[in-house]
Amino acid sequence: MSPQKPRVFITCTNIAAEALQLLQEKCDIVSCTDDYPSKQQVYETVKGVDAIFWYWLPSTNVDKDLLDAAGPNLKVVASMSSGYEHMDVNEMKKRGIQVGYGPDISSPAVADMAITLLLSVVHRLREGQFKVKTGAWRWYELSYQGHEIFDSTVGIVGFGSIGQAVAKRLVGFELKRLLYCGRSKKQEAEKYSAEFVSFDELLKQSDYIIITCRLNNETRGMFNEAAFSKMRTNSVLINVARGEIVDHEALTHALLEKKIWGAGLDVTEPEPLPVDSPLLGITNCVITPHIASSTVRTKRDLAILTVQNILAALEGKPLPSPL
Repeated sequence: MSPQKPRVFITCTNIAAEALQLLQEKCDIVSCTDDYPSKQQVYETVKGVDAIFWYWLPSTNVDKDLLDAAGPNLKVVASMSSGYEHMDVNEMKKRGIQVGYGPDISSPAVADMAITLLLSVVHRLREGQFKVKTGAWRWYELSYQGHEIFDSTVGIVGFGSIGQAVAKRLVGFELKRLLYCGRSKKQEAEKYSAEFVSFDELLKQSDYIIITCRLNNETRGMFNEAAFSKMRTNSVLINVARGEIVDHEALTHALLEKKIWGAGLDVTEPEPLPVDSPLLGITNCVITPHIASSTVRTKRDLAILTVQNILAALEGKPLPSPL
């Protein structure tokens, strides 16, 4: 009799074929029948598995209740993501469960999106597209003017792998100054002539601010009414990190009261953003549905790394990307 394969619960089987095949060669896969299963369905399906391949589920987080439902056989949880706020890492470590994730793979794609949003807002692409669609396009319309990134001051909040990828892309825009803030100075900043400043100084000096930091107790709600009051009236806020970092009510007021000039958001709180959100009616606010890392290459590489993390743990080897 051949040995029984390890059982892996996977939250989404619609992943890159290479990754799925790699997992199926060595493991038995179990998954929920619904694309968006209830918490109870997840708890029923996860019973007795040896590993969990986690990709976002709206109903459930990897918390104590889920771990209890999985049971004592669980050896590893690998998340197909760069973030890990949906996982109770301390609880898993207490139980001796290994944790894997993909911290740097999505950085290029997310940095591309940050620049895309910035250009979209400063050149007023949303308004311009509306003018073309409605026939309101007029040549030499002086009331319709945007801004330039050239010779401006850009501030990056958080200077990890995504922040540095953004800085790399900004070099070609010939900035006046590039600022960043965070817990400490980064040696890598010297490559981009980026200046380390306090959060308050970054708010006051930046024409454009790009959020790339992690969500934690320090950053949650850091862009609030007080922060917007310190920003320049011509400033633009870009968020490609996590929606909870920005107080959406305060942002709405800041835009409507012209305390800041515009905003571009790939992340919101909640997600999906309700269709009656006042932010959706503000023409100088561009919002996309959390798609910064949704590229073929990024999703493929993340899926393969997630599988590699699982297989390494099940084989008693070091995880290639442990948390």
